[in-house]
Amino acid sequence: MGGGSGVAALTVVAPGGEDGMNRDMTIDRPLLPPHRRADSVKQQQSEFHRDFVDEVCAAVDGNDIVVVGMGQNPVVKDARKALDAAGLAHAYVGHGNYFTGYRRRLAVKMWSGYPTFPQVFVKGVLIGGCRELVAGLKDGSVKARLEAPRVS
Repeated sequence: MGGGSGVAALTVVAPGGEDGMNRDMTIDRPLLPPHRRADSVKQQQSEFHRDFVDEVCAAVDGNDIVVVGMGQNPVVKDARKALDAAGLAHAYVGHGNYFTGYRRRLAVKMWSGYPTFPQVFVKGVLIGGCRELVAGLKDGSVKARLEAPRVS
């Protein structure tokens, strides 16, 4: 990257402590800083399928576990089956499938910064996808996060 292109701090959740809880860690991720975006671009970013992003935000804020996904995706189905098998109720927010709804799902990916589906949120925290969910169910970190205060 050339000078002044902007690197912003990004906080991500990483596996952590002996208590099974994940820990926040800060990493550098290249992000185009706001001062390098035209006002018209900022407006487009803000409005890009905002209704679907707002729907996901409301679900994440109003439910302990949320799976965001799409139809026909077997990994989304696997995540939901894993939660069902663990006896954990969850909300599901989905849109489209491999043939429809790409742009609406892209807006969620832009919001979360996570590149794939499913996106699994526990108590307001994006823990990852199906692989991270299954690992968290196995090691107890999902249970520990459910017992911890909600992250807002």
